[in-house]
Amino acid sequence: MTIDLHRLQELLGSRENEHLEFKEAKNAFEFDNLVKYCAALANEGGGLMILGVTDKHPRKIVGSQAFENLERTKAGLVKRLHLRVEAAAIDHPDGRVIAFEVPSRPIGFPIQIDGNFLMRAGDSLVPMTQDMLKRIFEEAGPDFSAEICTGVAAADLDADAVNIFRRKWYEKSQNDTLLRLPEEQLLSDAELTIDGHLTYAALILLGTPKALTRCLPQSELIFEYRSGDASGAAQQRLEYRKGCFLYQDELWQTINLRNDIQHFHEGLFLKDIKTFNKIAVREAIQNAISHRDYRLSGSIFVRQFPRRIEFISPGGLPPGITLQNIFWKQAPRNRRIAEALARCGMVERSGQGINLMYEECIKESKPRPDFTGTDDYQVSVILHGTVRDPRFIKFLEQIGQERLSTFSTQDFMLLDLLNREQAVPDDLKTRISNLIEQGIIESFGRGRGVRYILSRRFYDFAGKKGGYTRKRGLDRETNKALLLKHIRDNKKTGSQLRELKQVLPALTGEQVRTLLKEMRTEGSIYCVGLTKSARWYPNRKDN
Repeated sequence: MTIDLHRLQELLGSRENEHLEFKEAKNAFEFDNLVKYCAALANEGGGLMILGVTDKHPRKIVGSQAFENLERTKAGLVKRLHLRVEAAAIDHPDGRVIAFEVPSRPIGFPIQIDGNFLMRAGDSLVPMTQDMLKRIFEEAGPDFSAEICTGVAAADLDADAVNIFRRKWYEKSQNDTLLRLPEEQLLSDAELTIDGHLTYAALILLGTPKALTRCLPQSELIFEYRSGDASGAAQQRLEYRKGCFLYQDELWQTINLRNDIQHFHEGLFLKDIKTFNKIAVREAIQNAISHRDYRLSGSIFVRQFPRRIEFISPGGLPPGITLQNIFWKQAPRNRRIAEALARCGMVERSGQGINLMYEECIKESKPRPDFTGTDDYQVSVILHGTVRDPRFIKFLEQIGQERLSTFSTQDFMLLDLLNREQAVPDDLKTRISNLIEQGIIESFGRGRGVRYILSRRFYDFAGKKGGYTRKRGLDRETNKALLLKHIRDNKKTGSQLRELKQVLPALTGEQVRTLLKEMRTEGSIYCVGLTKSARWYPNRKDN
């Protein structure tokens, strides 16, 4: 269970949705209702059920006496749901809060309760719609790209596409045998045929326009260039309905025609950066081809604007993949396609290309790939091309390419967050010690109050030496000054800890308490009372 008081406070401001449910449950909550809500959360990908909090804004913690024996409740949930639901009681100053963390249902298997497959609809639970159930049951189905495409023969494959595939496979493997293999054997070795019959993967990768139009017309990529966001016809529109090996280079050349160069010159530092990074664009295109749902009728769209490029492919994320686990979990929707592209070095077989997209964007100080338009019906990725901070690029170059080549995606993400002065999430903190040892980041403070910044070198490169001093030495004193001002302004009534936490919302309660103890030791404040009723006052000499 990862929820603590700080995380709970963040959740109070969140809207209820299919992944988050609040219930007041002051005195009790029916176990059967808990089972149903947990089933609905699981059916929609997992989430949190929180008791002891009002479900209307502004939310208040009222405390709950429900489920005093949480271990017995957890055992009952496992028996009913066949899922391991974590549960924890959080001791908040305003009352006991219970949080149930519900995992996602197994791939292809919705959770059924009393004959119903439940989901959320506003504040209520309703049976899942037929189309949702159909999508879930199909998750565990076979790889569409590995199915035999009836009515397609060798003549329906484009000879140029086959030769491109052969050449790229040879360039990746350096296996001379590939240059001499008969076409039939080449396709068999690449698992693009089954017992001599062509698969949909062969058609999608190597098919002629005529064959695709006849058998799989939705296997199409549409490119548009738009000079602005106004509605209306695009300035350029191209439709690619042919084996994807035939249009890969042509598509990049089309994008590159309007790929502006951004120039940066500072001292001896010279840098020309293209607005659209070829590696990131290539990965986005290959992901769309590999992971779209070919059973749906829509096309893949690539829309280029002067400073951003959008990729939209039909069919949501592959089963089991979420925006939270997309970096470390792989589940290709069309495995045969992904493996054929990997043989040619066009995609990373071990991943989905997302890591490379993120790394390239961060190394060029561009915004991270934007997936916010992704839903159950499409995957939307936007690559923004504007360079935000060329001094950060200079800092990375000073680190050196050899060292950067050893960095993980998490390392790049950590540096990007620190450069943008954002908090480091728990899942990235395991990377901190290695970067500290290399002198790339620094830590200051102690215990729960420890904080991290880029090393002094970055601030020297960026001409921000004063910023480094402020972050290292003044932040703590600034926080104390803010606390002291509030305590002085409320010297007649005294200040409680919960008020002082509102003064510094970015800090945990423990961090605020540590600052108060230091201020008391320094003699600027004193405390009357204990625990929740304690109040802080300015010393008379400091009024």
